[in-house]
Amino acid sequence: MLSHESVWTAIDALAQRHSLSVSGLAKRAGLDSTAFNKSKRLSADGRPRWPSTESLAKIIEATNSTLDEFFALLRGQAAGGFPQQGSTVPLIGFAQAGAGGFFDDAGFPVGQGWELVEIPGQSSDGAYALEVQGDSMLPLYRRGDVLVVQPHAAVRKGDRVVVKTVSGEVMAKVLERRTARLVQLASLNPDHPERQVPLAEVEWIARIVWASQ
Repeated sequence: MLSHESVWTAIDALAQRHSLSVSGLAKRAGLDSTAFNKSKRLSADGRPRWPSTESLAKIIEATNSTLDEFFALLRGQAAGGFPQQGSTVPLIGFAQAGAGGFFDDAGFPVGQGWELVEIPGQSSDGAYALEVQGDSMLPLYRRGDVLVVQPHAAVRKGDRVVVKTVSGEVMAKVLERRTARLVQLASLNPDHPERQVPLAEVEWIARIVWASQ
């Protein structure tokens, strides 16, 4: 049954899927940053409020999502295909990830002895965590932030992703375009240029599905 709570929870889940706060999701969609704040979910007399259909259409378009995906969130499926229960995932630093030996060809973690980190409200389902090191991802991600990626999640234009090259470079970027020959990546840090990486030089791409900030 459709309810106020399920609609607002779906909006929260859509924001989470794209590593955004609800304010960030609203701004990406061209809405006022407070459009989905908790205070906007109740009227002055305390009655539940519905978000407008226009605002829903804008966030679906802004995240390159579909109505089916949003309806799945309405049915209680978590962003990125995660069930709702909590869990832990393996944690590794970006520098270690680039050293090799930690992932298979598909970008899944291998081996034993990983440090574990808990993901609030989600389960692992093949995901793992990368700890940000350095300042190349400022201002969005800072040193010590944890990015959870899911290798088998579908990756679309506009998604935040972690990319590993065959040379061992590991970077967090925004996917701008992917063709049969190259991957075009926008930098999170405005001081770093856009990258075009030949597809033959890409070892794997994994979507960022959650970030601790």
